[in-house]
Amino acid sequence: MRVEALVGGASDVVGPETTLGDAAGVLIARGVGALAVVDGRKFVGIITDRDLVRAMADGVDPDEPVASWMTDGPDTVPPGVSVSEAADWLLETGYRHLPVAVGDELLGIVDIRDVLWALRKA
Repeated sequence: MRVEALVGGASDVVGPETTLGDAAGVLIARGVGALAVVDGRKFVGIITDRDLVRAMADGVDPDEPVASWMTDGPDTVPPGVSVSEAADWLLETGYRHLPVAVGDELLGIVDIRDVLWALRKA
């Protein structure tokens, strides 16, 4: 199975100017652990629940933009990567979210749970 099979629907997206507080609200409302940061149509970063926890622990103003706390130009994988390879990548990097992209075009974000479920069903 390839990671493209795990990408479902549109990713949860915010702009770089979105506040940390608003991003936290989106994470909670959507029940996800990461948001793609898109500038226009270009995928430019990822902001995760861990990033938000670090920001709040540092006493950052929740009105600060996500651009200051996101991972800029995050690692991505192409849609043809196998689920097994994706699992290896997640283990090696310690990441919990895997942006699947072709160039600057984000297809979706697969999280570690998606990968584990796919491996369990295999």
